[in-house]
Amino acid sequence: MKIELLPIHDDNREEVLHLSVRKDQPFLATNSDSLKEAEEYNAENPGVARPFAIYADGKLVGFCMFYFSPDEEENYYYLWRFMIDKSEQGKGYGQAALAEIIKYYRENGADKVYVTTAPENTCGIHVYHNAGFQETGEFDEDGDVELMLVL
Repeated sequence: MKIELLPIHDDNREEVLHLSVRKDQPFLATNSDSLKEAEEYNAENPGVARPFAIYADGKLVGFCMFYFSPDEEENYYYLWRFMIDKSEQGKGYGQAALAEIIKYYRENGADKVYVTTAPENTCGIHVYHNAGFQETGEFDEDGDVELMLVL
């Protein structure tokens, strides 16, 4: 399976906006909200938010967005959004996409990657654990558990 992370542009934006998760996964922001947030962050600090469409063998299957700290001394890298469309879940795309995401971070200078998720997101936590992420013991302001991967 070939996974590609491709920029969001006019030709794929509508398709990305129509991706969604199952009803039992309400803890994820919509892709529309995520793209708006990316535009706001990038207006102040270009390149901080990096949204991508996730393709598997040429087919759109998901969406992800990265946060790269604007402070070069801070070196903070965060997997801000990550979702696989409800019709594509359970096919191995999540784990394969996460491997490609980790590769992107490595190639772009990250030494650690953080992610937060709702404690009830057992499926997502399982995917993160399989990729080597471990809980830090910290929680964000929403009560989401923080995980970290040392690269």
